[in-house]
Amino acid sequence: MTESAKGLVLVAEDERPIADLLKLYLSREGFGVHVEHDGAAALAAIRSLKPVAVVLDVGLPTMDGTEVCRQLRAGDDWTPVLFCTARDDEVDRVVGLEMGGDDYITKPFSPREVVARVKAVVRRAAGAPSAGGTLSMGGVVVDRESRRCTVDDVEVTLTPTEFDLLVHLMARPGRVFSREQLLSEVWGYSSVVGSRTVDVHVAQLRAKLGEPGIIRTVRGVGYSADEKTTEA
Repeated sequence: MTESAKGLVLVAEDERPIADLLKLYLSREGFGVHVEHDGAAALAAIRSLKPVAVVLDVGLPTMDGTEVCRQLRAGDDWTPVLFCTARDDEVDRVVGLEMGGDDYITKPFSPREVVARVKAVVRRAAGAPSAGGTLSMGGVVVDRESRRCTVDDVEVTLTPTEFDLLVHLMARPGRVFSREQLLSEVWGYSSVVGSRTVDVHVAQLRAKLGEPGIIRTVRGVGYSADEKTTEA
């Protein structure tokens, strides 16, 4: 394990050449890096080392990546998770996001892109220092400074990405954002990862916020936050 002022990133990857490459590139960016090659060991290491982010391969031995993430979230551990998958089936990616993942990337990938994604999820988890104040809409209240969300005075746990997506929409009530705009402005990059990423996060938000919801789908365009929830 390498110490770093930027924090520790845990890489869980059973293909050792890929793990070594990710460690090299993340270290160059100033992150400490700890590597595990199977799911059970990765889960134990995450719990003990408290990394700032996890790069988590879906196809790990002993325990797959989605189960690692599910157990973390079940234990109220919301460390940012970037899933890596070699599988072509989009269902694997969607399941990963539904388990509480913050983002995913498909192999083969550029290690530079992985580093950019890690920096983005760490930045979202830390929150923007200048983004203070409270937003309220339809019983949903978000405190941007403490990064807490309540619905009808009951606290709701959101991932860093879910929180930032909700704030982005609530801060501009009625404005419709395309999926591409949300990827750029919330996720922090413009590469095409598929609109399904945004759709799944919106679905997760709606499930957590309950009915009636404040996130409106504008068919053929994107999403907006509005107390009027009739879809256009």
